[in-house]
Amino acid sequence: MSRPRMSSPRMSSPHMSIPLFYWLALLISFYMSVFCGPAIQAQTTYPQRAVRVLNPSSPGGGADVIGRLIQQELTKSLGQTFIVENRPGAANIIATEIASKAAPDGYTLLLGTTGTFVTNPLLYEKLSYSNKQFEPISLVADAPFILSVHPSLPVNNLAELIAYAKENPNKLSVASFGNGSSSHLAGELFQMLTGTKLIHVPYKGSAPGMADLLAGNISMTFDSGLSSIPNIQAKKIRPIAVASTTRLANLPDVPTFGEAGLNNFYVGSWYGFFAPAGTPAEIMKKLNQQIVQASKLPEVTQRINNLGAIVVANSAEDFTKQIARESETWSVVVKKLGIKLD
Repeated sequence: MSRPRMSSPRMSSPHMSIPLFYWLALLISFYMSVFCGPAIQAQTTYPQRAVRVLNPSSPGGGADVIGRLIQQELTKSLGQTFIVENRPGAANIIATEIASKAAPDGYTLLLGTTGTFVTNPLLYEKLSYSNKQFEPISLVADAPFILSVHPSLPVNNLAELIAYAKENPNKLSVASFGNGSSSHLAGELFQMLTGTKLIHVPYKGSAPGMADLLAGNISMTFDSGLSSIPNIQAKKIRPIAVASTTRLANLPDVPTFGEAGLNNFYVGSWYGFFAPAGTPAEIMKKLNQQIVQASKLPEVTQRINNLGAIVVANSAEDFTKQIARESETWSVVVKKLGIKLD
């Protein structure tokens, strides 16, 4: 009679497998703490103190209003104060230089504009900052320019304006915010695309140029909705076209340039948030999510629309691509005009 076969203790003993699971668990724990821990912690604990938002514009302007709208919502949603610090002047360079030297920890952000990251690098021989020192978070809003004329000008639409300008070369004047400003480049691009010749009159900002347009000292201007819409609604100036892909909510009867017959004329300013390069990816992701969420709140969208701007609230990747596209477009204009600033 054969004996029953005994199983090997080495194979059946549960005590022998415990060290394997123990070491495996320990290894996984070590990996999570070393490689994933900082990212998870950054995502879940940020922010732990107040966040400074550097704003290159003066208080009360379009950029300032939009920046503060988002700042207020971030303060509510993230439970820490987001403080707007206005540092205007020097074509946005002062605020941007300060932000470029800040620690990449998410506690210093910059409200960037078209001038900051598109036109300044093209116009200035030497800049105290570089686009490589920043990472885009999200583009909040586009603020397309509105081409408006003084009511005394005998034109009612874009075709009539172009025809009149061609019949009267170097007689119509166009205001800008200053040499090399976005409104200056808008006027130059308009002349290149239409074959017209205008007299460029630079001012120190939007307000004095708009004042001269209202007084009839200037024929036309490319300006933002914040300055233009109240005067258009009061019938003090006549709108010709909006330089965007869609009509503005507050000016539903004013066509886009494309609708009026001039394609690919998209000019204006945009406002978006940036962080110093090297800011942890999880913090960037969290900020993008919160900024997009804040921008799309009905009350925020309505207030931005009232400024003559259009909410975008896109991803960091799409924002980066837009900056690259616009830099390519404006580089052609800048090179053709030979504009350089000190």
